[in-house]
Amino acid sequence: MRKQFECVPYGDTAVLVNFTNKIDPKVNSAVHSFSAVISNEKIEGIVETIPAYSSLTIIYDPKLIDFSTIVEKLNKLHTQCGKQTSHFSSIKIPILYGGEYGPDLHFVAKYHHISIEEVIKIHASAEYLVYMIGFTPGFAYLGGMSEKIATPRLESPRKSVPAGSVGIGDKQTGIYSIESPGGWRIIGRTPLELFNTKKDPPTLLKPGDKVRFVPISKKEYEQQLKKWQN
Repeated sequence: MRKQFECVPYGDTAVLVNFTNKIDPKVNSAVHSFSAVISNEKIEGIVETIPAYSSLTIIYDPKLIDFSTIVEKLNKLHTQCGKQTSHFSSIKIPILYGGEYGPDLHFVAKYHHISIEEVIKIHASAEYLVYMIGFTPGFAYLGGMSEKIATPRLESPRKSVPAGSVGIGDKQTGIYSIESPGGWRIIGRTPLELFNTKKDPPTLLKPGDKVRFVPISKKEYEQQLKKWQN
């Protein structure tokens, strides 16, 4: 069993801080809180913090600080975990379910012996937590999906999945921020732009944000897509 708080080397320019080995909203909140504490301290030599489900990767410049010094500081800062909060957002994501935009929606319904309408209702009724951003820039891993629609990934990943595609991968749901290969079951697509290098920050979502999906029609999708493109 992994310790509740453990700092280990992660290559020669990073520290991996493990909180536990389970995926849990409270654990994830502690990860984000600790990331905020570190950012607030502005420790010389620390370049970046990268939150994940139950761990935090800390990138550092070995010319300015060494591993032992960082670990000593982290152990002291850990006592403040939970006292510092980050600013998170609640975001509504419009989504056009099914058809050419959600080619696997029918499969998900058939797999669970329920109607397509029921899959949509279940998927759109939950509030999701952005546990982490990864895989590709801006790809959001969302927790909180009902196990009633948990569905295995494709046996063979697609070579190309359009940006904005919303998929189900086992017990998770996620949003493809850019066009990329992918093996998740695609059930819909959002017209929102999730990643743009010309914006600051470049990602629409960040770890810790809350997300709700709002079903829209094809007409609404096209209208909103045109708005973002302009």
